[in-house]
Amino acid sequence: MAQNLDDNYKIAYDNKAGFGKSPALVLIDFADAYFDPGCVLYAGVDDALASALRIREVAHDKGIPVILTEVTYQPGGRNGGRFFEKAKPLSCFVKGQKTAGFAEGLVPRDDEIIVSKQYPSAFFGTSLASTLTAMGIDNVVLTGLTTSGCVRASCVDSMSHGFITTVVRDACGDRHPAPHEANLFDMNAKYADVVSEAEIIAFFRSLKGEAHG
Repeated sequence: MAQNLDDNYKIAYDNKAGFGKSPALVLIDFADAYFDPGCVLYAGVDDALASALRIREVAHDKGIPVILTEVTYQPGGRNGGRFFEKAKPLSCFVKGQKTAGFAEGLVPRDDEIIVSKQYPSAFFGTSLASTLTAMGIDNVVLTGLTTSGCVRASCVDSMSHGFITTVVRDACGDRHPAPHEANLFDMNAKYADVVSEAEIIAFFRSLKGEAHG
């Protein structure tokens, strides 16, 4: 049955978008909450962060813009709307809590853009799309947490905003392998190219000089 499903998707969706000429790297919601064993959102995704950090270093070496996203809420979740009402673990992202901060090892740099958001997509209700457009970006490269949540939402919105979208498998994580793999499969079929860490690093390194000043 699985083979038949794979064959069916290959017939309908077997296409690669490829890479663009001017990429930007986005690290989605690498928050302490996902790395704290005492937190309800703990997901054991250290490998995903390590991969994203390696890719980030190459991006900086090549002058590729790097964007970090964070989820942040006012006390009581006043600015979280229905999402905050529905998903109770979002209380971990109320401003001032340790779990709301960036994970250990991810320290924002002065030349990185930080996008604060209240909903799953990095694009919804933020200036990310217009910022990337103004910078001349044509290819959004996504890493982050979680694959089935904010990565997927950001992937769909990235494509919808007209960006070639790439998702790095090794640098995304989820608390369970089933939704992780299912969403990577679906994103690769319809919205983005899902690639390995090695593939995205090779692409970044292939760019001549610095991609951006």
